[in-house]
Amino acid sequence: MRLNLILLKGRKKQKVVFEVKRMVNGGYCGRNQEEIRRHMEEVRKLGSTEVFDETPVFFPVVKDRITLKEEIEVVGNQTSGEGEFAILIGKDRIYVAAASDHTDRDLEKKTILKSKQVTPNILSKEVWDYEDVKGHWDEILMRAWVKEGEKKKLYQEAKLKALLPPDDLMRIVKEKVRGDLKGMVILSGTVGAIQGVSGFSDYFEVELIDDVLRRKVGCKYDVKPIDWIKY
Repeated sequence: MRLNLILLKGRKKQKVVFEVKRMVNGGYCGRNQEEIRRHMEEVRKLGSTEVFDETPVFFPVVKDRITLKEEIEVVGNQTSGEGEFAILIGKDRIYVAAASDHTDRDLEKKTILKSKQVTPNILSKEVWDYEDVKGHWDEILMRAWVKEGEKKKLYQEAKLKALLPPDDLMRIVKEKVRGDLKGMVILSGTVGAIQGVSGFSDYFEVELIDDVLRRKVGCKYDVKPIDWIKY
């Protein structure tokens, strides 16, 4: 699976082709244990019965379950996005993208692992070099929106200091997988929604905002349920 990305480097934009070899989605990756418990409770209220003794949790995802497109198809209307960052580990560089772990909430009640396979991860086309933002990582802001009708509504907002930093995520993932991490995509896990998880919207948008270097990366997409077949 190849992704055609654009690396923002200073004022320049460079084309990058990243080959996805493996992918994992993080869960319950907050630094604040109280925030982790809050998000777990949000998910339980949606009907999930899975309980994990250890956090964070990493779910392997089929590598073609990733897209840069601005429209996705889903089955049913119980799906929602999650604002996250993604780490893409290349041969000689680590890239940072804005991302959404779009999840089938109905299937998630039975199995989180399988729910990750039926909807894609959505990434921003533009990415940063991790080395450029590593020194001020915690101050980067993540925001996500859904729509109510035609009006955008802020759904999530937090600085990245709320989540485990890339170095910790890579270290933990390295301990859990066989082989090296070249070609690995790691989604960071998310933060609690402002008014609790639902997000059953036909639109989702997420941005990473870097006020130090005065730039941002983001992705937005429409959600199209498959409703054209009669049962």
